[in-house]
Amino acid sequence: MERLEEDTPIYVHPKDPFKRIDCLHSQRPIQISLAGHLIASSPTSTHLYETGLPCRYYLPLTSIHDPSLLRRSPTRTQCPYKGEAEYYSVEIDGRTHEDVVWFYTRPTLECGSIAGLVCFYNEKVDVVLDGEELERPETHFGKGGPNSKPSIL
Repeated sequence: MERLEEDTPIYVHPKDPFKRIDCLHSQRPIQISLAGHLIASSPTSTHLYETGLPCRYYLPLTSIHDPSLLRRSPTRTQCPYKGEAEYYSVEIDGRTHEDVVWFYTRPTLECGSIAGLVCFYNEKVDVVLDGEELERPETHFGKGGPNSKPSIL
């Protein structure tokens, strides 16, 4: 039996009316580094603001400097606000950084602007935005993989 909210199917769980998602395009240059290696850079990105989480920076897949560092992961998570995420791990100097990158191929309507863009856990990578290095936020995602708590990205 399909669960509905009015006539709309419920995806994962009902949405919290007090939670908000905003996707904003930015022309501030961004760089992502991991283990001292520049992984990605782009002159533009989409910044996703979600109540209770740090800002997430979504970049074009073409911003990855060396795609051969990416390893497709079997990990999948679901979010009623954004859709189903797929993951990449990153291998650098023989070390695999599990599930550091995620993307949505079919996001929800309200997050359509992040379709096909990649995002990095800013808890696990170094982010330089508009020339300023950002502090790594502390969340439960920094302690483990995407499944270390219920999967809402």
